[in-house]
Amino acid sequence: MKLKIVATAALGLVPLGLILSGPLGLAQTTEPVAPATEYAGGYAVGSALAEVNGVTLTLGELIAIRRALPEQYQSLPDEVLFSGIVDQIIDQMLLAEAARTAGLDKRPAVALNLLNQQRAILADAYLRREVSTRASPEVVEALYKERYLDAPPEQEVRAAHILVEAEEKAAELKAQLDGGADFVALAAEHGTDGTASKGGDLGWFVKSDMVPEFADAAFAMEPGTTSAPVQTPFGWHIIKLEERRDRPAPALDQVQNELLGEAMQQAQLAIVEELRSQATIVRTEPPLPPQSIREDAMLDAAE
Repeated sequence: MKLKIVATAALGLVPLGLILSGPLGLAQTTEPVAPATEYAGGYAVGSALAEVNGVTLTLGELIAIRRALPEQYQSLPDEVLFSGIVDQIIDQMLLAEAARTAGLDKRPAVALNLLNQQRAILADAYLRREVSTRASPEVVEALYKERYLDAPPEQEVRAAHILVEAEEKAAELKAQLDGGADFVALAAEHGTDGTASKGGDLGWFVKSDMVPEFADAAFAMEPGTTSAPVQTPFGWHIIKLEERRDRPAPALDQVQNELLGEAMQQAQLAIVEELRSQATIVRTEPPLPPQSIREDAMLDAAE
């Protein structure tokens, strides 16, 4: 059975999440690729794999398609990927040649799709090059220093609670606690959420982790105290504040991926803004009506 692989390159850095997908080889060209230094195996990016009606298929084309494949294909054995992609490209080269012979490359819908894909590939390549320079390890370390080391520390508290449905029940439990009842035991017996099995323990949290009514009450308390009943959208709470401290800064490796993503996003926005500020962009006036984007029949009629 012949392996059929459809390559899809997800251009995550391109604005609006442009996606390049569909049959590859449609824009097959006869222009040669500049050869690169040969590797130990004696092959280079321009090494020929096959010739189809006078057009050479090169190793570079194969590699470019393979590395754009979805993750589930990357673990396939090399021999399966190699033969499967070569066969598919040959099929596509033949189909593309037949399409050009039939004049399909001159149809507006086809030509415009090729234009859109070429633009998306070039945009993605430029963004990747520029972002890799701007979102450097040094930039990530500087962002980490600014965010976690130089910024005022954020307060966090460790607390427990007993959640019940009715205010009367909460008042009853509060009276028992004031009379010396054990908080953990009451939470385990009467709590209605998943923390009941842990004696109501909520662990450490910052103010933004909780709904406002709960957070305002908890952060206004002193360690070792128990609150009056507090109502939130989840019900009625009795809160016991255990400890308060400045939240320790996470290690760089704990937040590195998050900060790298943020640095990449900031770099992308800056790159596009710079290009826009340097460009001459004149929008047509009056603008076309938005519903014109749905006029598929215009392309169909032009074919």
